[in-house]
Amino acid sequence: MKAFIQYILIGFLCAQTTMAADYKLLKPAQILDVETGELMSGQAVLVSGNKIMAIGPESDLRQNHNIAMEEFEIIDLDGLTLMPGLIDAHSHILLHPYNETSWNDQVLLESRAERVARGVNHLKATLDAGFTSLRDLGSEGAGYADVGLKRTLKKGIIPGPRLIVAGPAIVATGSYGPKGFDLAHNLNLGAEPADGNDLIRVTRDQMGKGADIVKVYADYRWGPHGGAQPTFSLDELKLIVETANSSGREVVVHSATAEGMRRATLAGVQSIEHGDFGTREIFELMRDHNVVFCPTLAVTEANAEYAGWKKGEDQMPASVARKHAAMTSAIEAGVIICNGSDVGPYTHGTNLRELKLLNEYGLSMLKTIQAATIVAADLMNQQEPLGQVKTGYLADLIAVDGNPLEDLDVLSGPQMIMIDGEIYRAP
Repeated sequence: MKAFIQYILIGFLCAQTTMAADYKLLKPAQILDVETGELMSGQAVLVSGNKIMAIGPESDLRQNHNIAMEEFEIIDLDGLTLMPGLIDAHSHILLHPYNETSWNDQVLLESRAERVARGVNHLKATLDAGFTSLRDLGSEGAGYADVGLKRTLKKGIIPGPRLIVAGPAIVATGSYGPKGFDLAHNLNLGAEPADGNDLIRVTRDQMGKGADIVKVYADYRWGPHGGAQPTFSLDELKLIVETANSSGREVVVHSATAEGMRRATLAGVQSIEHGDFGTREIFELMRDHNVVFCPTLAVTEANAEYAGWKKGEDQMPASVARKHAAMTSAIEAGVIICNGSDVGPYTHGTNLRELKLLNEYGLSMLKTIQAATIVAADLMNQQEPLGQVKTGYLADLIAVDGNPLEDLDVLSGPQMIMIDGEIYRAP
């Protein structure tokens, strides 16, 4: 009987501990409202489970929610600014920098095991940098390894950000790499080719295998002289969009050419990535159709640096100049701009580079922060529960030393990182 009572008592104490751990009280110096750009002081944040339960003065939170002192886990963020975790809406967790290993060699020579092992490290580096969500846009020859990594994250086996994944991207037959090899070889393609009505089957197959979104190459470097040219017709792109949308999924498009961007916009895609040759007219069309623009500035500058360019010393290469022109046109047209860096070809964990470039290329500080929070949350298809410090939203939060609206560098190395209501890095 005594042993039974002890067993019950231990169970009760464990339940009390679990209950206490369910309530976390975050006490920052100020909270950044990324919607308005205001800093709110004198406010605490009550987290229950994986959601923000309430925001307000600490005394009000205790009184209104009738929670005893011992039920709180107090997280003192004295002197720090609390804000939503950052989001990168264009990543490749299964790639690493091209100045280490070329894309061709990663796809053809690295084993699936090596690429997944690298992916685990990339995910941790990303979360360490305060990026709590990623939209991963293509496994680049690694099949559905991104789907597997997402499921592994959900089980808590490895640390990393919240993920939505595309699996292998869809490309037009003959357009994508690897290329330059004897045609007798059956090479492992970096994406999945499909054309015409077969696009319906391939789109459905990818979604059935775990793709949260559908990534499509609307153009690629397959012109007569190696320049970018459109791949899919407008009708083909519409087939993909209609098929994906009927399942509740969105389509995201790689496109550098004005014509590829035009077709993708008219087809009804959610976002267009890169947009190097986008014109004012095309960006206005995107604005009118509510298509979001992810300019991927960091990867363009990284590739230019790999080719020998020294920023601030050498003349700006054509690729970088085109990005400046595209960003100017996009801002003037009023298109929605998202933080999507194409990280992978440059180092994981340095994702902040894209945010700093967005601001450098002309986006206001507030819109730059919004590009990595509110706008990116929309592209994660979680615009309601993600991207803000707001009651009812997911508790993906970071605390930084300073005001990011005055200096983006304060986002480097967050003092506190919380994901899904759990403390990953304590202050």
